[in-house]
Amino acid sequence: MTAPRIPSIDPELRDKLLFTALAILIYRIGAHITAPTVDVTALSDFIKNNAGTGTATLFSMYDALGGGLSRSTIFALGIMPYISASIVFQLGGGVIPTIGKMQKDEEGRKTLTQWTRYLTVAISFSQAYTFTLFVESIPNAIPYPGFLSRLIMVATLTVGAIFVMWLGEQITERGIGNGMSMLITVSILERVWPAVIQGIGYVKEGVVAPTGLVLLAVVLLAMVAAVVAMTLAARRIPIQIPRKVMGRGRIREGQKTYIPVRLITAGVMPIIFAQTVIIVPSTVAQFTQNETLQSITSFLTPGGWQYNLLFAVMIVVFSYFYTSIVFNSVDLSENLKKQGAFIPGVKPGAATADYIDGVLGRITLPGSLFLAVVAIVPISMAKAVGITQFAFGGTSLLIVVGVLLDTIAQIEQHRQLRKYDGFMKSGRIKFRGRQSRFGM
Repeated sequence: MTAPRIPSIDPELRDKLLFTALAILIYRIGAHITAPTVDVTALSDFIKNNAGTGTATLFSMYDALGGGLSRSTIFALGIMPYISASIVFQLGGGVIPTIGKMQKDEEGRKTLTQWTRYLTVAISFSQAYTFTLFVESIPNAIPYPGFLSRLIMVATLTVGAIFVMWLGEQITERGIGNGMSMLITVSILERVWPAVIQGIGYVKEGVVAPTGLVLLAVVLLAMVAAVVAMTLAARRIPIQIPRKVMGRGRIREGQKTYIPVRLITAGVMPIIFAQTVIIVPSTVAQFTQNETLQSITSFLTPGGWQYNLLFAVMIVVFSYFYTSIVFNSVDLSENLKKQGAFIPGVKPGAATADYIDGVLGRITLPGSLFLAVVAIVPISMAKAVGITQFAFGGTSLLIVVGVLLDTIAQIEQHRQLRKYDGFMKSGRIKFRGRQSRFGM
């Protein structure tokens, strides 16, 4: 009796996985190396003493997206500069016709990619300089302040952000999945085990009840399942492709297909936009000591009903705004018209665009409300059980689930393509064998 044969992994897929793992390892090592001239203890104490303010929220948002501002590492800025630059050109495509035209052309996309890199360098420098000035304002955070320490700090953070951008691009080109998203996901997953240890410590210290911790874990698991379901959920718009004569007697038969429109078309971006806007008054008030902004900040305390209500409304608004930018119904209707395809019962052209806009508007509302629930419920639940600093909000859940699903789909697609190539190769060998046998 022979042992069952274990299928070997595809060498190309193995190399991609190994390269991705190596790049992630380099990134995580750099994310734990402290930038020079900074006393991390003084910085950490300042963040703890200002928990709940806009500054602390800003630091936690950067940390949630793969950065390390709270630890002042050499990769402290993470990929936020690149994300900011990408968003600028992505939104610019819906406002500036020239950029929108470049996004549809291969050479134009290459040019926009280069412009995105240049803008990333500029944003990295400005954020590094701002963060350096902020750290200098903290007592004892810079043991030896001066021009040289400031220059070293700015140069280190800027170069670190540029290296992270390059590393993410290398993963995208030579590894598996989207490099930038992969780096963020690994940074989030790295905090899982420390958070579990911290939760157990809260229970031992009597800060959190055991039932409260179990209830929080159940809520998180339920939220993960809901995020998976909503991420995959889509409204299928039926499309009819008519029969067409291709030339020389070839006929393309009519087909019925569909356009999948996801319920969460905007992804995690509405939450990021809402967080960025809502923490601006608190952050500016802390730097300027403006009484009006301070009163607004005290009214919008994170976790309060006013904060949650405004946060939810802004998520809904930004969901509609971002969806209208990334999903162009006019271009889609024109492409369908050029191919001769149509939606049954809807006239081609403007009527098709209006129909798609109507469908998109109806499904965006439940999707945006779900985003608001995901963004608010985990953090509110954590505070209800007694955990003041919670590392897994809605942003983290959406990013991790979305990236893992996309990565799994890419791996499966790669395996299917390899099977197809192997089938074609075996078919060629058999065909050649028949040719040699019959002398044809």
